[in-house]
Amino acid sequence: MTRPRGSVGAGVLLPVLVALLGGCTSSVEGTATAAPPAPGPATPAELEELVVDAVPSGLPRIPDAELDPPAGEKSAEDLAAYADDPAREREVLHDYGYRHGWERFWGTGPQQLTSVFVDQFESRAGAGAYAADLAGNDAEHYDGVLRESPPHLPGGCALLTVEQPPPGTDLAGPAAFAWCAHGVFSVGVSAVAGTLEAATAEVAAVVDAQLALLPPG
Repeated sequence: MTRPRGSVGAGVLLPVLVALLGGCTSSVEGTATAAPPAPGPATPAELEELVVDAVPSGLPRIPDAELDPPAGEKSAEDLAAYADDPAREREVLHDYGYRHGWERFWGTGPQQLTSVFVDQFESRAGAGAYAADLAGNDAEHYDGVLRESPPHLPGGCALLTVEQPPPGTDLAGPAAFAWCAHGVFSVGVSAVAGTLEAATAEVAAVVDAQLALLPPG
């Protein structure tokens, strides 16, 4: 199964399955200056231990190797390789203070899909700027309703809902996306489900479970 991961320099889009969630990108404005390393997982393997391994909907996990490029561990070099200009991408990720990330997918097809992306940065500023840019870019691309700090998500999160996917986005049904800045981490969760209510409930539950696994912000 093939799916791209969006880039920062040429545009950031939450990593998605290409046939399920589309692959358009949009530009990111602004960067965050890296600060001295903050406490947290020292390696991608340590970060993996802090990523949820199941979702409330009960969808089956999609093996990392069945995705192209594979899900799982992500480095700045991995993300840069997805961009049209890898050298520029590396510069932008460096400005954000990107350290490493991990991604996982669950699903049974284009109408039932959940994904989680946890990226770690050198500073809270880098994580916050990255999450905010992702939210703004995807809101513009999907022409959905973006809410900052909605009542059913923790503070510091943004929620995007798309009830009727616009043409050209390849969303197969109602979808919800959340981005949260949590200390030096940026957490992204997305879900496509039979109804917008189901997608939003899945995202909210996964966000709560994922943030509970991370070190205090």
